[in-house]
Amino acid sequence: MALKRKAAAALCAAAVLLAIPPTASATPDTHGTLARENFDRLPLGPVSEGRGWVGDTAGGTLTVVPDGTGHGRELRIHTEGNGRAFLVFDKLSPPGNSFWGRVRLRVGAFPTAPDWAHWTLAEASGADSPTLVRPLGGQYAPTDGGNFWGVGSDLGPTGDWTSWKTSSPAVGGSWQCVEFHLDARDNRVTVYSDGVQRSDLTVSTKVHGGTSDDFVFPAFDKLKLGWQLYQADPTPSSYDIRMDDIALSTRRVGGCGSGG
Repeated sequence: MALKRKAAAALCAAAVLLAIPPTASATPDTHGTLARENFDRLPLGPVSEGRGWVGDTAGGTLTVVPDGTGHGRELRIHTEGNGRAFLVFDKLSPPGNSFWGRVRLRVGAFPTAPDWAHWTLAEASGADSPTLVRPLGGQYAPTDGGNFWGVGSDLGPTGDWTSWKTSSPAVGGSWQCVEFHLDARDNRVTVYSDGVQRSDLTVSTKVHGGTSDDFVFPAFDKLKLGWQLYQADPTPSSYDIRMDDIALSTRRVGGCGSGG
């Protein structure tokens, strides 16, 4: 009987040890996830915050609407003139100051006036530096008859620039799955569209669209996703953007097609 009691006690102790959860970690989860949002858990209608983000609007609105399938929800971003409307993920702390982003998006129409109208869909920043890093954006170039995607920056030592490329035209009215990688090892920004790397859009410490100074990342703690056009009285006078399936991670999330 004594032996049976000892065995039972040992089994109970082992069960207790197994039930104790491991020590919590401050690092991202096992998949490297920093943030996710697909809008399906948010109520339909105007929205000002979600899982890990808050809204930032001026002359614009954020509204959760049914998606095209009728089975889920997506975000409608609307701005008037040169207004703005962003989701702001303001509690980022990516390990190594590097991270991946993925978002499905559709821009209804891009500007056709004024000349050189400049627009942004994603902007990363940090409190330690004024430098703004814009992995998703572009510009209307009248000399080449259209809008073109380009990585850009502002307020840092390299100045205000958007390195748009005619090899990456921006066409409104259709969905695309876009990814970007901010890699602090070489202050490198890499962009992918529908799973395919757009190597023409890559910028880095020495290769960018600004002054001869080095392009250097801030210590990222914030990412804005949405829309802003900076010039007044644009054509068209208002803009509608849809976004869905947002993911920020220490690893490439994928799910965008041939390269995802």
